[in-house]
Amino acid sequence: MAKNKSVAVVIKREDLLHPEVSGNKFRKLKYNLIQAKADDFKTLLTFGGAFSNHIAATAAAGHLFGFKTIGVIRGDELGLNLQQTLMQNPTLNLAHKYGMTFKFVSRTDYRLKQTPDFAQSLHDEFGDFYEVPEGGTNHLAVSGCEEILKPQDDVFDYICVAVGTGGTISGLINASKNHQKVLGFPALKGDFLAHDINKLIKPKANWNLITDYHFGGYAKVSKDLIIFMNAFKEETGVTLDAVYTGKMLFGLADLIQNNYFEKGSKILLIHTGGLQGNIGMNPLLRKKYNIEIF
Repeated sequence: MAKNKSVAVVIKREDLLHPEVSGNKFRKLKYNLIQAKADDFKTLLTFGGAFSNHIAATAAAGHLFGFKTIGVIRGDELGLNLQQTLMQNPTLNLAHKYGMTFKFVSRTDYRLKQTPDFAQSLHDEFGDFYEVPEGGTNHLAVSGCEEILKPQDDVFDYICVAVGTGGTISGLINASKNHQKVLGFPALKGDFLAHDINKLIKPKANWNLITDYHFGGYAKVSKDLIIFMNAFKEETGVTLDAVYTGKMLFGLADLIQNNYFEKGSKILLIHTGGLQGNIGMNPLLRKKYNIEIF
């Protein structure tokens, strides 16, 4: 982190909530699982990529709370040899260990996942299920994420969080006080997130997206980012992930260094978990940059 700057930075360790349903996934799934149980569903169905934190967390949460789970996974080639895929992919291997059934679909079909015909095909194949959106974001997820902030957090001037689908930051915005500014650090390229967030929040203007630290887009990284993350781990003992929290911390450090924050600002960072993704990321990092996350 930046040195000799007159700001205070505190990390809220949401990653420690649960070893496998951690961080914002715990918050997003909480009320969805309560609703599914209340409606007497026995099966959860959701969507994600091959290294999705959400897929792994849904499988683990389903196992813990007695649901069958189905994961609709982007990439039909992954289903050609499931055993090989499970050996090479720690995320899907974890989900499989917790009993998740996979349906691998082509990237073309995956883009149609919200169409009525696709939804009907899933019901024809699997019967009744409770659908959890990709990334877990819906109004129930936002309600869960509103519980991240506690009364003792009112002392902070800024609340910083990584942004994927927008559910976590929406909950933080709703729960924030008027004197606080919520800063989101998107992991994806594009300007669609503000529109999505506005559909989930109360009418509030105390938030902003910092869009300069996505490193090229979702799951795109650089050697400098990994070096920063490892140095941060050595300094603080806190592990980050390269897709979300690493980018947020990198961006925050840069903003502090360039005097973005007023002198005396109190900044709260939300660690949203997702550390299981580092296991799958490391082989790629070793091959491309001869470095790994530790």
